[in-house]
Amino acid sequence: MPRFLHTADWQMGRTFSRFEAEDGAALVEARFKAIETLAGLARERQCDAVLVAGDVFDAQGVSDRTIRRVFNATQGFDGPWVLLPGNHDAALVESVWTRAQRLKSVPDNVLLALTPGVITLDEQGLAVLCAPLTQRHTYSDLTAAFDRYETPGHLVRVGLAHGGVEGLLSEDIDATNPIAADRAKASRLDYLALGDWHGTRQIDERTWYSGTPEPERFRNNDAGNALVVEIDHPGSQPHVEAVATSQFQWHQWREALSVNSDLERLIERLQALPATSVLDLRLSGEITLDGDERLNHALSVAEARIRSIQCERSSLQLSPTQEDIATLQADGYLGNVITRLRDLQEGEQGEAARDALAILATVLKDPRGESAS
Repeated sequence: MPRFLHTADWQMGRTFSRFEAEDGAALVEARFKAIETLAGLARERQCDAVLVAGDVFDAQGVSDRTIRRVFNATQGFDGPWVLLPGNHDAALVESVWTRAQRLKSVPDNVLLALTPGVITLDEQGLAVLCAPLTQRHTYSDLTAAFDRYETPGHLVRVGLAHGGVEGLLSEDIDATNPIAADRAKASRLDYLALGDWHGTRQIDERTWYSGTPEPERFRNNDAGNALVVEIDHPGSQPHVEAVATSQFQWHQWREALSVNSDLERLIERLQALPATSVLDLRLSGEITLDGDERLNHALSVAEARIRSIQCERSSLQLSPTQEDIATLQADGYLGNVITRLRDLQEGEQGEAARDALAILATVLKDPRGESAS
């Protein structure tokens, strides 16, 4: 009964420049930790092999240090690893893979599927049919060659490929590399292990995307898993178990605020986030000055507790109430200024007006420039 781990889209060498330096560094390190987690999972589940369906590296030009660290991270599992080039790390004549070989950083148990064909793992009961990408984009189905590959009848027949299943995935998938929707059946595969879609997704009973083991995008596509696959014997239906592997959880919230209860619910959600969260928050609607102060406090507390928060609030208008203005003691001229800034938020100067209103409210609440207690 062969049991193997299916993973893909490690994207090693990816940078996170949109984040603060400290957060970006933590997200980079999490990707190396993910490989160690995969090795530990393969060992604990007594897997016969680890199959990586492309995009091990995010680009051809990653550093030598990154290359060495990737292969060092596999040491926790001494069974065979089969690594397939994807669209980000295609098996070019000169590539990240040829550099890794020159660096002599590839362990003996790590097999690089740099050319199309079959890797036979007789001891593990597996025949791995490989369709590596030799250029970033192809316009023919490289897995069509699987139809012609003959494998020993006693071995489980597993396809390993990187690309988009035709007609089933959205147009924003990374690569143009097409894969026939019926490939597993047409090529007599017991299982087809795919990469390129960064979330875990079942295509049919024998075809799966594992997704990336550590999320790196704000998409609700069930990323952060690896698949443990068991197949009793050639021809039997695979048993597939998705196992969570991620260190960080990425969340994308779009919140429209209009009444006080909206703000209360948002603050409660912020408080409930685990420390391993990466949050992209975009706010719209209206908020009072008092509500804005409470929101700022909640965001400040959350920023110190979770991994990262990025908050976009240019579409959130400050709408001071009469109580806000009375609290600020902004009668007469200042009251008129506040009203004018509130109205300007509707036009081309909206963002500048909102910032000015927030600054004015802060100054009026604490004219000495000291933080409010």
